Amino acid sequence: MQWLFQYDVIRQHNLQVTPASMTAFPSMIDIAPDAKPFAERLVQGVLDHLPELDAMLQRAADHWSVDRMAVVDRNVLRCALYELLYLEEIPAKVTINEAIEIAKRYGSEESGAFVNGLLDRLIKTEERLQPKRLATA
Repeated sequence: MQWLFQYDVIRQHNLQVTPASMTAFPSMIDIAPDAKPFAERLVQGVLDHLPELDAMLQRAADHWSVDRMAVVDRNVLRCALYELLYLEEIPAKVTINEAIEIAKRYGSEESGAFVNGLLDRLIKTEERLQPKRLATA
């Protein structure tokens, strides 16, 4: 999430995101060596599917544009949605619970509830998430 947060903030300020800036970031944070490959996979997946993820978030967010969401919330949601759509090996319940906990830890007082509500809406309404929805039932 921190990696995507950095990307998002740089982009919001109309600065150029370079491959070097994205590959240098992991060395600046405390990330376990065994977690790095998964983090890289998650970040690259989110970036590769960003327009699709944001479009789905936009459809699910009543009266909120993705750009108006808090940066932490937006990136937690992007990560979770990418996991739900593309990482079949991770159960939806695990993804959702982890997203809520990260939002509570790094976001505002309302972030956990916001992330929970939006992911709940997505899992119930997005046809592509039906396999994950059925697996959690």
